[in-house]
Amino acid sequence: MSQKPVRHYGITKFINQETSGGLLLIAATAVALIWANSAWYPSYHHLWYELKAGFSWGNFKLMGSLHHWINDGLMALFFFTVGLEIKREIIGGELSSMKKASLPIVAAVGGMVIPALFYTLVVINKPELMHGWGIPMATDIAFALGILAMLGKRVNIHLKIFLTALAIADDLGAILVIAIFYTDTIAIKELVTAAIFMAVLIIANYAGVRRALFYAVVGFSGVWLSFLYSGVHATIAGVLIALTIPARTKIDEETYVTRLERLLRKFRNIDPNNNPLLTKRQAHVLEEIDNVNDEAQTPLQKLEHFMHPITTYLILPVFALSNAGVRVEGNIFKLMFHPVSLAIIFGLVLGKFLGISLFSRLVVWFKLATLPEGVQWKQLYGVAMLAGIGFTMSIFISELAFQDEALKQIAKVGIMTASLLAAVIGMVWLTITTREPKR
Repeated sequence: MSQKPVRHYGITKFINQETSGGLLLIAATAVALIWANSAWYPSYHHLWYELKAGFSWGNFKLMGSLHHWINDGLMALFFFTVGLEIKREIIGGELSSMKKASLPIVAAVGGMVIPALFYTLVVINKPELMHGWGIPMATDIAFALGILAMLGKRVNIHLKIFLTALAIADDLGAILVIAIFYTDTIAIKELVTAAIFMAVLIIANYAGVRRALFYAVVGFSGVWLSFLYSGVHATIAGVLIALTIPARTKIDEETYVTRLERLLRKFRNIDPNNNPLLTKRQAHVLEEIDNVNDEAQTPLQKLEHFMHPITTYLILPVFALSNAGVRVEGNIFKLMFHPVSLAIIFGLVLGKFLGISLFSRLVVWFKLATLPEGVQWKQLYGVAMLAGIGFTMSIFISELAFQDEALKQIAKVGIMTASLLAAVIGMVWLTITTREPKR
C-alpha cells in the first residue's frame, strides 16, 4: 500500500507541548530544590528513597523505592514515547531522508562526541571518575524548546524543527550509550527471554495485529520484566517495544474518503429523531465511521498522540521532582568546582556548542546538507548553545554512571549549573541575533 508520509498531529503541536512541558519541568525542578534544602528534607528523602512499593506472588517479588520505580518504570514509558518519536521521524519526518536527516544527525553526533571528550580531558588524571563521560552527551528537548518559546515569534519555526530533530537523534545516541556502556552484568537467559517476546511483537506487527493492549501486555510482562532482571537498563525495553508498534494504516486515503462519504450520505438520509438522543441506526452509522477512522490511522501515531502529553505533563515533572532535589551541604562553590561538576559543565556548555557548530559547518561545507529555510548560522549557534541544557537525560545517566551518592549529587550540581548557563547564554545570544518580525 503506497501512502504519503504523514506528519504526526502536527510538528507545531508537538513543539508547543514540549514547550509548555519544559516550563512545567522548570517548576518541578525549583520545587525539588527548595524542598530538598528546607527543614522538610527528611520527608523528601523518605518519600522517594525509603518508602517501598510493589507486590509479591509466591517466591516472585517486585519491590523497590518510589525513586526506583520512577527511574525504571515511569522512565521506561518516557523512553517508549521517545522510541515512537524516533520511528515516526525516520518513517515520515525530519529523519526520513538523507537530505533532511544529515544536518541534525551529524550535528547530534558532534554534540555527543565532543562533550564526552571534554569530560574525559578534565578528569583524565582521575580514572575513578571516568565512568561519567556519558553525562554531558544529551540534550533536554523540553527544556530547550521551553527557552526558545520565551523568545516568541522572533524564532523561525524551522529552527525549532531543527532543534527537535537534533534532540531526537541525540536521544537515540544516548539510548545506545546506556545500552552498550552503562550495563555492568548481563543475564543472558533473561535477554533471550526478552528476545523471544520481542519476536512475538514483531510477528504480530507483520500479521496485522493493531490492538495497543496486546503490545502493552506482551511488552510489559515479557520484554520489560526480562530487561529488569537482565542487567541491561529496563528503559531500553521501552524503546524496543516502541519500534514494534505498527506504522501502517489499514486502508489507504482513497478508500478512506470513499467509505467516509458513503457513511455520511447514509447518516444524512436517516430520518431525524426530533429529540437529543440518536436513533439506533444513527448510532450504528457513527460506530461505522469510528471504525473507518481507526483503520485510516496508524497505531504508532495514535499511541504517540496518547502518550506524549502523559510523558510531558506527568512523567518528566515527577522524574524532576524525585531526582533534582540536590541537598547542598557545605560550600556550593566547592561542589561546582569538583572535577566531576567541572567536567560536566565544560562538556555541556562548551563541548555541546563546539560539537554541534563544527560538525554542522563541516556537513554543509561538504555539501551533504543545507541550513534549514530562513535559518542563519548565527541562529544555529544559538541553538547549539541551548543544546547544552542536558537536564533529564543527563541526570538519568548520572544515576547509572556513579554508585557513590556523593558523586551523584555533585554530578547533578554540575548538570543544573551547566543547564542554567547554557539556557542564559543561548537565550541572550538569540535575543541579540534575531529580530521580532515586522507586522
